[in-house]
Order: sequence, then C-alpha cells, then structure tokens
Amino acid sequence: MQQLPKDILQKFWGFPDFKNSQEDIINAVMNGQDVLALLPTGGGKSLCYQVPALAREGICVVVSPLIALIRNQVDTIKKLGIKAIALTGGISFDEVNNLLDNCLYGNYKFLYLSPERLQQELVQERIRQMNVNLIAIDEAHCISQWGNDFRPAYLECHILKELAPNVPMIALTATATDMVVKDICENLHLDQPLVVKDSFSRSNITFSVCWEEDKKYRLKELCAQTNASTIVYVRSRKMTMELANYLTQQGHTATFFHGGISKKDKDTRLNQWLENKVKIMVATNAFGMGIDKPDVGLVVHYQIPDSMENYFQEAGRAGRDGESANAVLITNPTDEAQLRKQFLGVLPDVDFLKLLYRKLANYFQIPFGEGSGETYQLPFNSFCETYKLNTTLTYNGLRLLDQNSVISLTEAFSQRTSVLMIASKDQIFDYLEKNRSSATIVQTILRTYGGIFDFETKINPLLISRKANTSEKEVLGVLEQMQKDEIMEYQAQHSDLEITFLVPREDERTINIFAKKIKQIQQVKKDNVESMLTYIKNAKLCRNRQILNYFGETFKDNCGKCDVCIQKNPVNNDIIKIIEQDILQLLMVKKESSRGLIKLLTYKESSVILALQRLLEERRISVNSINQYEIIKK
Repeated sequence: MQQLPKDILQKFWGFPDFKNSQEDIINAVMNGQDVLALLPTGGGKSLCYQVPALAREGICVVVSPLIALIRNQVDTIKKLGIKAIALTGGISFDEVNNLLDNCLYGNYKFLYLSPERLQQELVQERIRQMNVNLIAIDEAHCISQWGNDFRPAYLECHILKELAPNVPMIALTATATDMVVKDICENLHLDQPLVVKDSFSRSNITFSVCWEEDKKYRLKELCAQTNASTIVYVRSRKMTMELANYLTQQGHTATFFHGGISKKDKDTRLNQWLENKVKIMVATNAFGMGIDKPDVGLVVHYQIPDSMENYFQEAGRAGRDGESANAVLITNPTDEAQLRKQFLGVLPDVDFLKLLYRKLANYFQIPFGEGSGETYQLPFNSFCETYKLNTTLTYNGLRLLDQNSVISLTEAFSQRTSVLMIASKDQIFDYLEKNRSSATIVQTILRTYGGIFDFETKINPLLISRKANTSEKEVLGVLEQMQKDEIMEYQAQHSDLEITFLVPREDERTINIFAKKIKQIQQVKKDNVESMLTYIKNAKLCRNRQILNYFGETFKDNCGKCDVCIQKNPVNNDIIKIIEQDILQLLMVKKESSRGLIKLLTYKESSVILALQRLLEERRISVNSINQYEIIKK
C-alpha cells in the first residue's frame, strides 16, 4: 500500500515538513513525471528521491559518480533501517550476481551504482527484471560536456529509460548553468520534465575573500577564531599533508584526506572528523560530496578553484545546520598565475589534437585509411619523450580523443610512481658510501623533488633517467633496492596505456569532425576561470549578490557582512563596543550560540557577528565544543 510522503519523512527523518521545493518535486515524481532538480548544497536533494521511492512498492536505482559518495549514502540509509545495496568496484562477478539477486528477491529499496557499472550486460539484464519504481541520477551535471566534472560513462545513463520503461526519472545537481541544464535534459531523454530551481542564497554563510601574502598565518588565525568543525580545500595531495602538519604544529587537531590514501585511512580520518575528534580536515575538492555533517562552521579555500560552480558547492558545505558560518577564500597576487597555468596551460587545442593523433599513428606505424579496431600498449612516458610532448597536455589530449570516440583509452594511467624517504639524511649518506653505483640516481632524485623526506611524492622515472644519463630500467632497479633496504617507501605502478583505435586513420579529417565542439568546450573552461577571477577581484559588489548573479538570480539586498559590504559600510566602532558589552553581559549569565545571541540582541546580525569576531580576536571570549560562546576567565 502506498504511503504518504510526509508520513515517510516523519517516520525515518523526524521532520514534520518538507523545505523549499522538496514537496513539489516529490509530488511530481509520485505522479510519474520526470524531474530535474537544481538544489544548492545542503538543500536536501537525497530526500527528493528517497522519500518517493520508500512511499511506493519496488526499488529505486540510483546512479552516482563517486564510490565514497555511494558508500556514505548507503551507510546513512542503512542506519535508518532501510535496505540498500551498493555495487562498487572490487566486487567479484559472483558477488555482483548475488547482490543483484537480493535486489530482485530481497525486498531492497535502493540499488546504488556507478555509471561504469551500469554499462555491464549482467547489471542491465537484472535491472530489466526488477520492479523499479524510480530512477535517480545524482550529480547529473557529470553528463554534460559543458559541466566541470564531465564523465563520458554518464552519457549512457539514458539506457535506464529502456531497461525500466514508464518509470519516472529524477536528475539532481547542486550547480548547473542554462547550457548544462539543456544538456542534462537532452542526454537523459527526460520527457517533458518539471525543472525546479531553488534559490541558491545561503544567508547564514558569510562569504569573504582575504588577500594575504602570508597565507599560512591567515589560515592559522581563521582556524583559531572558531571551535567549529572546519574544512580547508587545496588542489594537491602534497598540500593537504603540508597544511595538516602545519596546523597540528600550531596546536589544532587536523588531518588530511585525498584520493591517494588507503580506504582504511580514509575511513579512520573521516570518522575522526565526523565525530569531532579532529576539528580540521584539509582535503582536495572531492571531499565532502554527499557527506552529511551539518555543523561545519568554517570552509577555507587556500587556493583558487577552477569555477564558480565548484567554489559554491564546496563553500556550501558550511552551515548546513542553519547556524552562522564562514566561507573564506585566501589568496594573493601570485595565485592567479598558478590558476591559469594549472587549468588553462594544459588545455589541448585543435592543433595539438591533430599533432597528437598524427604522432600516435606514426608511433604505431598505422597506414592512412587503416587501424580501426587495432589495440596497442602505449608506454606513455617513452612516447612523450620521443616526441618531446608535455605529459599533462598529452594525457588531456588522449582523454579528449577518447571522449570523442577516436580512440578507446584505459584509465590505468591514473596510477603513478611515488616515493618517500624514511631514512635520515645521515643514513642516506652512509648508504651511498656503501652503494656508490646508486649515488648519481639518488642525488638526481633529491635535487629534482623537494619535500621527499616529508611527503609521499610522485616522480617520473624517465625524467630521472635522462637527468642521470642512464636507463629507466636502471632507475627502477635502484628504487626497488632502496625499498628492500628500508631507505625509502616506493610504490611502483603500471604507467602504460592501452589504446584501441576506433576509426581508420584520416589525420586532420578525423579531428575536424568535432573541432568546433572542442573549441567551445575550451572556451567554457576559460570562461569559468575568468568568472572565478572576476569574483575574487570585484571589491565593489556584495559577495552573496555576485554568486547569485552568476547563477542567474537577481538579488537587490546586500548581505551586510561579507568583506565587500563591511568595507563599503564600515560599522560604527562605538556601536560595536556597545554590542560587545551586551554580549559579555549575556555570557556572564550563561553560554550561548551565535544564533542564540542574535535572537536575544536587537542589533543587526552582521553587527553581532562582527562584535563576536572582535571579542574572539581579543581573546575575551572562546568557543566551546558545542559551538557556544563563553567568557575567558583571566
């Protein structure tokens, strides 16, 4: 028997009412209509498919891009007593078979899987046999080549419409431009969908840009001013470790998180942070997606993101409990050049793609008009060395050739060779005295890579061999021996690529077919970077209004509390001093949260927050473990 959505909401989540557009979305799904839901981070996207799926007989198939996201969502709903299955990587054929049997006969309500898993014939056949009541495509912007996280496998998600005909589909995302929205609807074959877009305004978050030469100092100060759970976003694995170590040395509890650490370490560190045993998580940008931690009070971007979409999604992980929170981007003039180099300097243009395709065909001696269906092993580093090609630019070019069906590319290349020196410098000196044949190679590594004693560092064995005037095989042999002798930790991972040519060789004609699209995609990426830089440099318009304008919302009121608003409308110091005294008087009676103080005082919220910040900076008050302010006793 079908249950009412509100009853489901109350039973499992304890909420009496839906918020914003959730009810409209759920009613449309319940009536069999396709839906595209654009809800900001923290807007309750998951409930929009979980509630209607629970209200009806059958199972909901959920496609999601990240294994960590899938695991987190499955663990969360399992704790509510709801039966769910995740088809992630590393599962044997027999186990996949058994799990799919459970979906058919075990009264499970949710099947979570990646878009790559959906391409398996076994999975498709079993879904065809299931009583599917809803199809949900999470992080749906991944289906668009105009989006920031394009995943080619997402283009095949529309097959679910064939496997489960007459079943509504809901696509969900936190950020999407008009171009991406159109792409999602077309690629998923949504049938006259209800498109719902909630306001992206997050009035409880204060957005700020902080220009600071000494970024580490500013980060330390920001973290000292709050006792709330904190996320610090960076763009490299090495930087996560470096900043976590720095903050720990400054007396904070901090850890780091990136894609290269083991599953066990990921689980341990995530749980420490979720349980508030560790205050600060320094992480690369994928961290936090789908993780339900409402009490994050501070999100810091230590480096500039590549787009407003990514920035807003990451910053929006603050203040999901509705409490006042801060999102601060720390930058300085040198960051702009680094941003352009990292995101724009490695974009392959049409001319480079033509060159790359021609070099590939020559490398494997493929005659004109032939090669279709032939598979080769490509020793990537050697290939780049032969033709003097930039490795990052080349790999991005190969991915574009793959996405446009010129070649089929394996993804094993995401793995690299890495080393970490575990012996002291004196021990290494003694080691080289006894192993003189290794000295040149080891010295070359030490000169080429900084931080190798502190961090696991990716290295290029071919580059080392060239600098040391030896063979790559000799370099790998030295690394293996040093690992055996416990001088270094060494992870040797296969770096060859397997390439299948999908069309006959026609050189320029092959690339010209999609050259216009490549130019458009590259321009979108350039525009994304420029939009991010414009936001950072614009010190005239309220930060909140800048963000909303970018996402197509017209908002006339300034937030009154961002760095731009405070600079344009400086608060009267005499008034702030009065507010400070009123806050201290209230805190003498009992401890209060920021929200509690704002309710008790008759001043503007932005003025109260500014007074709190000053009292924190002057060390007259502190924040306890449950985010309440209290007077520091002298």
